[in-house]
Amino acid sequence: MTQITNLNRFRKQKAREDARQQADANAAKHGRTKTQKLAEKADKDRAAKQLDGVKRDD
Repeated sequence: MTQITNLNRFRKQKAREDARQQADANAAKHGRTKTQKLAEKADKDRAAKQLDGVKRDD
């Protein structure tokens, strides 16, 4: 006797795999790594600190 297969399950699984591949491609194309984000935050903090240091009070 053959085993019954649920075609909806396979269709949904294929859709999830396609969406995952598309998300990975978008992340590689548009995303930034964690080290890039941390470096950008450090640069922003350093610039703000330097600006506060040279600010004159009237």
